[in-house]
Amino acid sequence: MLTEVGYNKLFSRLRGKTKERPAPTRAAYASVPQAELTLPGQVALRVQGLQKRYGVREAVAGVSFEVREGEVFGLLGPNGAGKTTTLAMLATQRRPSAGDATVFGHRLSTEVRVVRRLIGIVPQALALYPRLTAAENLRFFGRVYGVESGELEERIDELLQFVGLAERRDEYVATFSGGMKRRVNLAVGLVHRPKLLLLDEPTAGVDPQSRERIFAIVRQLRAAGNAILYVTHYMEEAEQLCDRLGIMDQGKLLAVGTLDELLAQRGCEESIEVRGLPPGTDFGPLQAADGPCRIERSHGVTRLFVRNAAQFLAPLQQIISRSSGPVHVKMGPLSLEHLFLHLTGKELHD
Repeated sequence: MLTEVGYNKLFSRLRGKTKERPAPTRAAYASVPQAELTLPGQVALRVQGLQKRYGVREAVAGVSFEVREGEVFGLLGPNGAGKTTTLAMLATQRRPSAGDATVFGHRLSTEVRVVRRLIGIVPQALALYPRLTAAENLRFFGRVYGVESGELEERIDELLQFVGLAERRDEYVATFSGGMKRRVNLAVGLVHRPKLLLLDEPTAGVDPQSRERIFAIVRQLRAAGNAILYVTHYMEEAEQLCDRLGIMDQGKLLAVGTLDELLAQRGCEESIEVRGLPPGTDFGPLQAADGPCRIERSHGVTRLFVRNAAQFLAPLQQIISRSSGPVHVKMGPLSLEHLFLHLTGKELHD
């Protein structure tokens, strides 16, 4: 952040340039259709064996994946999985201990300045000046990115229209709601027209309405051909927005693919969740019914991942009938949450 003296100089300079502007004549993404999306294009980001060590601790353990133009690639995992560290290396904020990445063919390790011009970063911690207006924030960061003055003023109008804040352009960011600040934060990451967008928990702490608005913005960016790396620990967001997923835990990338591909790889299609069975319950009768793919027990809940739940109804009834207390059973198709549990043995929490 700036010192108080530097801040006052910056504020005075920007305030002096603030003036009434006509309504924007066009918006960068106003004409983007939101129905059918085109297939992803060329590889925008290729990550190869990226690793980060802090002493003996390996925060990121040699991850590899690709993100294409017109694709939202979701990096999903619990807090501490290594997602943000991975993003920081791709944003050139931290140097990898090993491995490399390319952004449209430009190497992260040797072409840092070129890479920085190609990427837009939207951090989880808001990178905004609350005592500047929305337009002034965009003007400041546009100058940091080297956007020419004439283009910048037009770009400010386009982006504020795009994120739904055109009417609030000259209001202080300090007066904005959390969701509005998130949208300005997103606009800042787009001010220099990046080809690859890195989003780190872009909906953290916002209300449901603001979250849906951010979802719509991300979908429009994808439809416009942007490549997007979307870091989150929200299952719902990953399922709704992401074309492909990378599931990460303890610094390792455990699986990569579309949701359907990942579910198919597990060999299980359905799940059975049982609550209320006493500790030490014998699940032997289930083995006769083609055997479950996996049985997990935690906090009084038993989860069975199976190919066909109907085949387990009779043997499960035998087990439940031996219990003296109430037992609750829930069955359904395998979901992303089940897949994550299957891979990591743990649940995601906010």
